[in-house]
Amino acid sequence: MSAPEVPFSELLQRPKDTVAKLDASRSHSLRLRRRDAEDLTLTTAAHAERESAMVTATTKMFVALMQHDDAARSLVVDVVPEAFPWVRFLPTEEVRAFVLELVDTLRAADALENSAPVIQVITEWRHTAEVHADPELAARIRTVDDDHGAVPEPVVPA
Repeated sequence: MSAPEVPFSELLQRPKDTVAKLDASRSHSLRLRRRDAEDLTLTTAAHAERESAMVTATTKMFVALMQHDDAARSLVVDVVPEAFPWVRFLPTEEVRAFVLELVDTLRAADALENSAPVIQVITEWRHTAEVHADPELAARIRTVDDDHGAVPEPVVPA
């Protein structure tokens, strides 16, 4: 369910009306559109806390399953294409590596209450899948024999 949207200026000009829209929203949130910046989401503290608790509980159960049950790890590798269809372009060993890195990152990110590292892992692996999906790029990475080390920082002109 997507949140209703209002211009950010409506919150500033008619705060009571805007909060009433939030209270009436089935999604318990309101998207505040901004012209020159990223949109914001307005929600109640109670809803944010419930969402956070749900994510934490789900993450902890998922991580525990992955850490304690070989069959669960194998099953997750088998079903991960349902959640991330692009993994079909990854070699099997890389699908396993993605799942393990994702689980480790979920656990660490939950401890920090910061989802950014999870999104970063998913984005990086999706880009890896994009390379494997392109026959020309895939052929190039298969022909690379050596790791040439760290890439130096770009020089920024003064």
